Amino acid sequence: MTSRSPLVNRLAIAIGAIVLTAIVSMATTLAVSKSIEGNATAINIAGSLRMGAFQLVAAAAAGDRAGEDGPGLNVRITDYQERLAKPEILRSIPRTSDHPLAEQYQSVRQRWATVLKPALVNHEIGAPLSAGMVGAVEGYTREVDRLVSMLEMRTEARIDLLHLIQIISLIFSILVILALFLDLRNRVLKPLRKLMAIATAVGEKDFSHQANLKGSDELAQLGQAFDQMTSELALTYYELESRARQKTEELEVSHAALEVMHSASRGLFANHDLCSGAIPMLQDLERLLGIGPIRLFLHDKESAEPVEAITTASPKRPFYCRDHHCNACLVTPEVYDEMPLEDNDGRRLLLPIRTPGQLLGTLEVWYPADKGLPDTSRRLLETLSDQLATAIFLEKQITEEQQLTLAEERTVIARELHDSLAQSLSYLKMQVTRLRRLNIEGDHKPTHDSILDELSTGLNSAYRQLRELLATFRLKLDTPDLATALRKTIDEFSERLGKPVSFEYNLPPQTLSPNEEIHTLQIIREGLANAVKHADATDITVKVMFDSPQVRASVQDNGKGLPGGGQPINHYGLIIMQDRARTLGGKVQVNNKAEGGVEVALTFVPKSRNLIPTETSPA
Repeated sequence: MTSRSPLVNRLAIAIGAIVLTAIVSMATTLAVSKSIEGNATAINIAGSLRMGAFQLVAAAAAGDRAGEDGPGLNVRITDYQERLAKPEILRSIPRTSDHPLAEQYQSVRQRWATVLKPALVNHEIGAPLSAGMVGAVEGYTREVDRLVSMLEMRTEARIDLLHLIQIISLIFSILVILALFLDLRNRVLKPLRKLMAIATAVGEKDFSHQANLKGSDELAQLGQAFDQMTSELALTYYELESRARQKTEELEVSHAALEVMHSASRGLFANHDLCSGAIPMLQDLERLLGIGPIRLFLHDKESAEPVEAITTASPKRPFYCRDHHCNACLVTPEVYDEMPLEDNDGRRLLLPIRTPGQLLGTLEVWYPADKGLPDTSRRLLETLSDQLATAIFLEKQITEEQQLTLAEERTVIARELHDSLAQSLSYLKMQVTRLRRLNIEGDHKPTHDSILDELSTGLNSAYRQLRELLATFRLKLDTPDLATALRKTIDEFSERLGKPVSFEYNLPPQTLSPNEEIHTLQIIREGLANAVKHADATDITVKVMFDSPQVRASVQDNGKGLPGGGQPINHYGLIIMQDRARTLGGKVQVNNKAEGGVEVALTFVPKSRNLIPTETSPA
């Protein structure tokens, strides 16, 4: 019980002490007052014994006048003796025989019985008092006086004891009350004030106050519970405050990141170039979210592995870079080595770039392992992957639409040429044939035949060139990418050659625009056609290589080479190829190889986005 309720026990002890003091005080007071009860009567009776002794002596000296002045001497002696043994006196005398008061009372009674009473009985009535009688009376009265004094002293001692008990009880009660007050002040009032101050401070979000109460009573335990509660509340409050601050910072970062993504998405969709449109946005996101580098890989069906299309940080220029004036992704090796990569305590997050039913690529995000990646940052990156998926999907759609538009325009031109110029040339050829059948005689016949031969040669050449032009205009990219179209073209010419044509290709995805792809394909077809028709080649190799930022496409054969060792003059196919190269901003070179054969080489730098020109070149 004490260990469970020490405060209640202390209060119970204090109240019990006060009650016990009151009970003891009242009991002792009652006992003492009971012990001195009748002492006043005994003192009075004892005091009257002195007067009675003198009255007896006076009666003995005056003579016995019983019946006149009162009872006789013998009756008075009997009366006096009875008064000496009255109960009031006996109650005041202690029962123990060795008590001084009891001894004095016995001494008085003995002197009465042995000295004064015999002297009175033996005294002659009416005779004068003898010296012995006077001495006996005086000695007896002295003993009675001593008895009265002892009774008075005993009564006063009892009263003093009663006073002492009351004083002690009062002092003890005051001490108990004072101790109780001090205990209540130290153990109750002060702790309560501390607890109230802590409660008030907690209400004002101040968790620094501590009760620091010692002991094992209820208030001390309550104070310890308050201290623990305030510590836990402070920790919880600071944690919540830290979380709220962290969430606020994350929201601010998310808001800034969303603004960056929103503003950059316009350029991403309007620019139609992932590199220039996405890298600034990704670098801003890296600074805001504390991540990076970020890489974008596109899935190409012609490549077994995903092809890197974008990186935000690289110590050297990426392979696919088409703009050597741009240094957006280039960083120093020291900066690159500090980034969270696999060898530098980094973690990688892979996010799919997908549209419904189609996986377009993968977004690779590196972040520090010690900091981790918050959920808000992850959700932002997922939103980014959705934006990139939309941009890439729209880019592919636009590319296909431009290819289709370009092919349709060229088909229209081919149809117009076929319906107009081709028919006119056919008509002229028919007219030349009719003129040749006419028999013209005379001196003008040689001139006439020469003119007809020139007309026929010119018309045949024009008609052949027109057919090649129509075949060129009807050529279109009916496959989703240049590599597939080139393979189909090579398969076609391999059948015509009777032997497989070698093919090397390393162009990154989406390097060329539809216009650039069409012109590149047509130049390669022209080179293959020349090699198969005129070179008598047995080995033909086609290479389409990317040497950043330049594209080089070549057709090499081991045939008989060009006559004269240089580029042919006024060759219709070469003129077309050169026109196409100028359209691409590049050039075509046709030269004999040292080991034999001819090489047709096209070199140009692809542009970020070549739109379909408004005016189609004659080629």
